[in-house]
Amino acid sequence: MAESTPLVRIEGLHKSYGHLDVLKGIDLNVQQGQKISLIGPSGSGKTTLLRCINYLEEPTRGSIYIDNELIGQRQVGTRKVPMGDKDLARMRAEIGMVFQRFNLFPHLSVLENIILGPLKVQQRDRAEAIEQAEDLLKKVGMLAKRDAYPDQLSGGQQQRIAIARALAMRPKLMLFDEATSALDPELVGEVLAVMRKLAEEGMTMIIVTHEMRFAESVSDQVIFMADGNIVEQGPPQQIFRDSQVERTRAFICAVKEH
Repeated sequence: MAESTPLVRIEGLHKSYGHLDVLKGIDLNVQQGQKISLIGPSGSGKTTLLRCINYLEEPTRGSIYIDNELIGQRQVGTRKVPMGDKDLARMRAEIGMVFQRFNLFPHLSVLENIILGPLKVQQRDRAEAIEQAEDLLKKVGMLAKRDAYPDQLSGGQQQRIAIARALAMRPKLMLFDEATSALDPELVGEVLAVMRKLAEEGMTMIIVTHEMRFAESVSDQVIFMADGNIVEQGPPQQIFRDSQVERTRAFICAVKEH
């Protein structure tokens, strides 16, 4: 992949809660179209990193650029000042995020859940939003459920709807935070299949996952995090088969045994 301006550029990212340092100086570039998987033990800072990227969490210090634009802050002379709500909402609309829990609105149908963002945030035409939603429902294999409500769906179906809802905003970047961890084992495959399809279509993706086989097969780069730091980063073959870092090897070994 030709080195161009990264779609995501993270410089010196720190996040603390009181005396607890969750991220301890993360530097990371993600190129357009890259698939990056974040792996590591619970509490290593993976989810916090994702939440900082779309400014659901405000970094303690450091900078995050999306498409060369600073998110959450504006540079004024030598100072950085908080970004206005309108600009932050505009930037967030370009970053899709899929959470562990599906976060669908229970009182809205599947179709209404998907068109809400395009109509309210992007002021798109209703007929166009519905047409796009139906195309996305086809993509995730859920068109037959367009008029159903979330409580009528399985966890795997709800998560596929959540992915379609994120895609309806036409994001430049998709963030997946343990998208399969709340699912029964037999439902995991259907969600991973949708994510794999997205990867094949060239979507830029940052994926926090415990699904090691999936991470190995779909990622361009795998990042092993521990204690708020990037311990090792490289292609899947290096991380999963040929790591020179004892901490990485121990984690991979423990996960395989589990």
